[in-house]
Amino acid sequence: MCGCKKYAAELVGTFLLVFLGCTSAVLSGGQIGWLGVSLVFGLTLMASAYIFGGISGCHLNPAVTVGLCLAKRFPAKDVGGYIIFQLLGAIAAGCLLYVIAKGAPNVDVSAGLALNGMGEHSPTNCSVLAGFLGEVVGSFVLIFVILLATTKLVPDGFAPVVIGGTLSVLLMCLIPLTNGSLNVARSLGVAVFHGGWAITQLGLFLAAHFVGAVLAVLAGSFFTGECKK
Repeated sequence: MCGCKKYAAELVGTFLLVFLGCTSAVLSGGQIGWLGVSLVFGLTLMASAYIFGGISGCHLNPAVTVGLCLAKRFPAKDVGGYIIFQLLGAIAAGCLLYVIAKGAPNVDVSAGLALNGMGEHSPTNCSVLAGFLGEVVGSFVLIFVILLATTKLVPDGFAPVVIGGTLSVLLMCLIPLTNGSLNVARSLGVAVFHGGWAITQLGLFLAAHFVGAVLAVLAGSFFTGECKK
């Protein structure tokens, strides 16, 4: 597969995930609630996996890329390129959302757009420890499911459904804690247009996601041996 196609798929897929998910939270969150926002993210990931899975594997998440690399399911030479294009896609999505939100009634862009936060910036004022542990566990579950769903343990064609459904369920649990990240690209995409604490806390999310990824790889190796198709 041509490298440029793989990178383009990661950029477009991450753009769609961040734009549609965060836009649903910013513009429709009051109507569809946490459940609706969680479903938008999950269904977008599922659709993207069907569309881009055969091109790039549809990672759309730096922690997923690193996790698959650690599990020897993805070449280390492509990790940097994938992450760069994921971040670019997320920032492009955040930029478009920012422009749209500025023209939308009853949206205060200065307060931030679907930002992820811990501690005093948590939607329900949960502690930093609670938010961090929630993101660790959530990332562990998501990447563990991805590792198992992309083996012969799951029938061909069903992996996107399993993975997208898992993301929705996890976000239903994590939105009250951190506004549901599980993906530092998703967090960065909207944080860059707010700055301040939203940028500062990215390190916490990054650490939580990669701890979760390492644990998922260890657990995946236990259940599937080499974790290979």
